[in-house]
Amino acid sequence: MVDGDIRQRLAYGDHNALAEVYDLHSAAVYAVALSVTSDATVAEDITVNVFVSLWRRPLSYQPGQASLGCWLAVLAHRHAVEWLRNNNIPAQRVTVERPVVLASLPDLTRQALELAYFNGRTYQQIAIELGIPAGTAKSRLRAGLRELAAVL
Repeated sequence: MVDGDIRQRLAYGDHNALAEVYDLHSAAVYAVALSVTSDATVAEDITVNVFVSLWRRPLSYQPGQASLGCWLAVLAHRHAVEWLRNNNIPAQRVTVERPVVLASLPDLTRQALELAYFNGRTYQQIAIELGIPAGTAKSRLRAGLRELAAVL
């Protein structure tokens, strides 16, 4: 399955394309949402919302910028952090075991990923905490997700 082809099929309203994407990526989307919220029901809702967002706006996904799986994971993380904020739940309360694969990443990339996905930090907050520009924080997160996708 080529991400650009899937995007095209979704844009034309192909329900089978959505089913394929869901079958392939729903477990990862759910895992991201669960790791941020620590609530299975909320993670299920976020998973549904991520795929509804993809269905409604398939052209918002740009295949040249990231793989579809990475893009969906970022979208799930964004929804989960938004849920934390809307419910006044501090991200520091969320405790999750860090996957061993993170240890294989370069330190600066690993730190950015941990701040974003385990501590619920935004790009701007990561930039401040690491003393780097916001654009660099975004680049490190994208690079880290690509590296993780290659390993997993």
